Amino acid sequence: MKLVYIGTYPPRECGIGIFTQDLYQAMVADPDKEKADTLPAENPVEGFVVAMNDHDLEYAYPEEVKVVIRQEQQRDYLKAVKYINLSGAELCILEHEFGIFGGQNGMYILPLLHRLEIPLIVTLHTILEKPSYNEKAVLEQICKMAYKIVVMSHKAIEFLHSIYDVDPGKIELIEHGVPDIQYDQEQSKKAFKLEKKKFLLTFGIISRNKGIETVIKALPKVIEKHPDVVYMVLGKTHPNVLHHSGEEYRNFLHLLVKTLHLQEHVIFLNEFIDQNELFRYLAASDIYITPYLNEAQITSGTLSYAVGVGSAVISTPYWHATELLAEGRGRLFGFNDSVALSTILLELLDDPEALKKIRKKARDYGKTITWSKSGDKYVALARAVCRDKPEVVSRPETLIDPLMLPPFSLDHIRRLTDDTGIIQHAKFGIPNLKEGYCLDDNARALLMVLMDYRQTKNKIALSLAPIYLSYIHFMQNEDGTFRNFLSFSRQFLDEVGSEDSFGRTIWALGYLLGNAPNDAYYQTGKLVFFDALPNFEKIQSIRGIANTMLGISYYLTSNPSDESMVETLRNLAHKLVNHYGANRTEDWKWFEPLLAYDNGILPLALLHAAEILPEERIREVALESMDFLTKTTLHDGYLSIIGNENWYQKEGERSQFAQQPIDALAMILMYQQAFHLTKDKEYLSKLFSCFMWFLGENDLRMSLFDFETKGCCDGFESNGINRNQGAESSLAYLISYLIVLQAFEEFEEKQLVKTTGQGR
Repeated sequence: MKLVYIGTYPPRECGIGIFTQDLYQAMVADPDKEKADTLPAENPVEGFVVAMNDHDLEYAYPEEVKVVIRQEQQRDYLKAVKYINLSGAELCILEHEFGIFGGQNGMYILPLLHRLEIPLIVTLHTILEKPSYNEKAVLEQICKMAYKIVVMSHKAIEFLHSIYDVDPGKIELIEHGVPDIQYDQEQSKKAFKLEKKKFLLTFGIISRNKGIETVIKALPKVIEKHPDVVYMVLGKTHPNVLHHSGEEYRNFLHLLVKTLHLQEHVIFLNEFIDQNELFRYLAASDIYITPYLNEAQITSGTLSYAVGVGSAVISTPYWHATELLAEGRGRLFGFNDSVALSTILLELLDDPEALKKIRKKARDYGKTITWSKSGDKYVALARAVCRDKPEVVSRPETLIDPLMLPPFSLDHIRRLTDDTGIIQHAKFGIPNLKEGYCLDDNARALLMVLMDYRQTKNKIALSLAPIYLSYIHFMQNEDGTFRNFLSFSRQFLDEVGSEDSFGRTIWALGYLLGNAPNDAYYQTGKLVFFDALPNFEKIQSIRGIANTMLGISYYLTSNPSDESMVETLRNLAHKLVNHYGANRTEDWKWFEPLLAYDNGILPLALLHAAEILPEERIREVALESMDFLTKTTLHDGYLSIIGNENWYQKEGERSQFAQQPIDALAMILMYQQAFHLTKDKEYLSKLFSCFMWFLGENDLRMSLFDFETKGCCDGFESNGINRNQGAESSLAYLISYLIVLQAFEEFEEKQLVKTTGQGR
């Protein structure tokens, strides 16, 4: 029987990873061990691991890890499921925790599970009593796809049935396994030089919800009577906490210790130690404490370990603790109640026999939940599922296939970027410094890196953002308008840039205000955006108007109550609608008497406005003009862009050549927003067809993407590809790429709503 396990995995420092490794080792046949009792020789268990990576970190995984998924990279999930389906595996075991999978509430795992061609068992490590809409929908969908669901407490069964409507017949209770590692307490204390101390211990990943301050506040009263007490906090700060808040919580605890004069009694060991060392500390402890701040914890691996090794445990009454410490296996105290904790500590430290009784009951229970026993239960469950041979219904492939895309890379953008901004032109793949910088491209670059960071948490993208934002700020005039061009020697080359460049800048700034990665960027963007505001309604260029509308629309996603800005959007939308009315005829449904450049941006702006403004006329014009543009440029299964040699005059001949990437980008954005607005999946098919223009599905059947430089060529002429790879074309390609991934995610979310039968 061949199994595949999906979860985090050591050496990544993660509790789920340790669980996955323990489970793998408890189930998979080891030729050096006798397992004849549970594993018939003719059908041993074998398997491999698909490991989840956090962001762009790399680990030296052991040989059982065959595939690695980067958490925020959608393509990795699809590549992994293809590998699994071709591997000969008979069953998949998924370790589910919301935080280890990418996308909103871990949604990226769903496309992988939808495409599995083998039965699924899922172990749920978190089950929320009050989930958000998406949290509930994601978990319900996983439970529907799973043939069996493993939980570790009775409370979890209750929640799955009452909150998530899961059939109890699907659910199996297998308690959290515990390594069968035993150390003598006296020898362990001696090893740590604690033989003359009363040793209290808390271990695990550190974050504010762990309530360690409750223990520290309880210590002064205890130490008055037992001055030999030492309390150790063993564990690293949670990586997400480090990312957002640094060591704020740990510093707070250190300050609290100092304020209460407990420096001689509290030890912080900021390490992620191996199991053998951990169990030695557990054996040495007189009392183990889990002081979590609320009841919403359905499973605790640290608590299971402490009980399994026979520790005397004191805990707050969170769900798992209430079950595991029942029948005298531990003591409970109230949340945030340091007085009650100090009372229990004094009772137990004053009564060694009571401590011994608790330890014995915990140790006896621990013998029933060793990994060898839990592993046998998982093996029996896996064999039963395989014997049942459940039918697996694979969902049809989506209209978007991210695996057809080359790997995403910022190599060429980094090559074009210096400490001033992004160079606007290139000779082939080399920056052309003679041409200097322009506002348009730095605005596009800011938009692209913000999109990249929002979707993939790419730190390189985040590091580039302030360069482009500072260029925009530098180019702003006192009246809020912007210069456009800057020489390589940093000399201004114009007084006021085009309305198009103004609009593109507002677009990027509006996106920043709706998706700011931190407050510093938000405040700078807000300053520039509102300094430019007096010029919004002065714009006459319809593309400048459209780009500005996009910026306003993104701003309003996070500031919907700004009525003044809503009114500005309405006024600009009416300008576009009026242009449309003045030029539309039965056979020419467009905003001007020609199709020129960046055409899709005009319907796109109205599609965004239609989402905010309840005016049917805006929606009608958006969809009608989009349909006209579609019939003109998207036929025979591929995109044929209006060339900018002579463009396409009404009642004239359309130009085929000098096709440019910004037009493909506008079409892709237009169809994404059309799908978002209408939920018509046909727009996804069109979106993907437009993206494939970059990769050879075009009039010349030649790829504009350069697989060597990772840049995009500037377009194509009648005699072939323009091999220069400037900022505009490469940024158009990369933004388009990110839109494809975003549209794929939105489609998966739509499928989630459809299959769960829930609406927002």
